[in-house]
Amino acid sequence: MALSGKLSVEVTLQTPAAKYFNIFITQFHKFQNICERILEAKMHEGDNWHVPHSVKNWTLIVDGKPFKLKEKIEAIDKENKSITYNFFDGDISKNYKVFKVFLQVFEKSDGGASIKFTIEYEKINENVEAPYGFLEFFEKSAKDIDSHLLKA
Repeated sequence: MALSGKLSVEVTLQTPAAKYFNIFITQFHKFQNICERILEAKMHEGDNWHVPHSVKNWTLIVDGKPFKLKEKIEAIDKENKSITYNFFDGDISKNYKVFKVFLQVFEKSDGGASIKFTIEYEKINENVEAPYGFLEFFEKSAKDIDSHLLKA
């Protein structure tokens, strides 16, 4: 059994791609009020939620249980509507040495969009499950954000 792996999920959205991506780079701090699976988000290091290397503390619901971690943005590519995140410390470090999340928003011909989340991970040992619960978390959160933006 391999210790490293990749998992992906793609979600179809009704919101236009530019508007959907924009919330990630301008209103990330509001996700705790938009997504039911985000219990808490706080700035840990830095003073801007939307720039690389600022560190945030998150409490999420993954697999039905509270899950604490730190997150920092590693890269933002506005032209390709993509962001790279590093998740570390807290509960994530109990099972994974490496946990990176790549997201990209794609335009669709019908005016909507899709978002693809790819998780690259390295487990601490072979007894650890692949992070399938995070795929569900990202899928459901993406839909919560889409619903919020459609009402706005």
